[in-house]
Amino acid sequence: MALSSFDIDAPRWDQSTFMGRLKYFFSVTDCRTALLPDSRLDEAKALVESCRAGSIPPGTTEEQLYFAKKLYDSAFHPDTGDRMNLIGRMSFQVPGGMAITGAMLQFYKTVPAVVFWQWVNQSFNALVNYTNRNAASPITPKQIGIAYATATSTALATAVGLNLYTKKAPPLVARWVPFAAVAAANCVNIPMMRQQEILNGIAVTDENGNKLGHSTKAAVKGITQVVVSRITMAAPGMIILPIIMQRLERYKFMQVRRSPAPLLVFMVPAACSLFPQRCSIAVSKLEPELRDSIVSQCGDSVQYVYFNKGL
Repeated sequence: MALSSFDIDAPRWDQSTFMGRLKYFFSVTDCRTALLPDSRLDEAKALVESCRAGSIPPGTTEEQLYFAKKLYDSAFHPDTGDRMNLIGRMSFQVPGGMAITGAMLQFYKTVPAVVFWQWVNQSFNALVNYTNRNAASPITPKQIGIAYATATSTALATAVGLNLYTKKAPPLVARWVPFAAVAAANCVNIPMMRQQEILNGIAVTDENGNKLGHSTKAAVKGITQVVVSRITMAAPGMIILPIIMQRLERYKFMQVRRSPAPLLVFMVPAACSLFPQRCSIAVSKLEPELRDSIVSQCGDSVQYVYFNKGL
């Protein structure tokens, strides 16, 4: 293929299949990209933008273009093109999530420890949710504060309540308390952090990217998928790992805490791959006003609209 006609935004893998999305997210969630300096990321962005403009530097190989796109997708927001903060990037989920998940699974027996680590986890989640929101729907600092406080309170209430309730339960049940708290908080944190999309709708386009309006139903669908993905991301490490730890700790030489890193390395891209990043919804399922507007503009030529669901 001649590089002069290289479409850098064309998916390298088929995004309509789970395996295609899995390969893509294994690439962009590679935690090694989080170690690269901003100058290297900016170089990658410049190369991507040059390719989009049809001006590829002489001597550039196809593999260099793919690698530049990998860095670009891992570090820059798809809506704004701005570089995302390091901690909020999906490529930071493995080291960041590993440390916090390990701490929640280890320090779960006392209320102060539960409160502290759930607060740390929800602070981390709030930053990730804000970073990976659909940036076409702005959110005010006040709304961010309310979302953060609500999600943190939900996580703490769930964790402390279940911690006290399971005092006399088998040890394995008590180990699952952190997951219940994380799942409950995700159901609050993500919708609250992206409340503007639910209230005012999310931008939807036709297949060619032409904006057709805003839809609250599309926003609800996208946010629901993100919630499911996030809970799935946490489930193996916080459900399976306690079972393994419970069985191994009967042996003295194994009485150390197991790291959730191996599960997280796989589950971050796998959970992100459950649903397409470019989500779609049938025109027939949109709000009547928007549906009528699309039909009047495009007739029956547009059957589905598309939007960025966020991560």
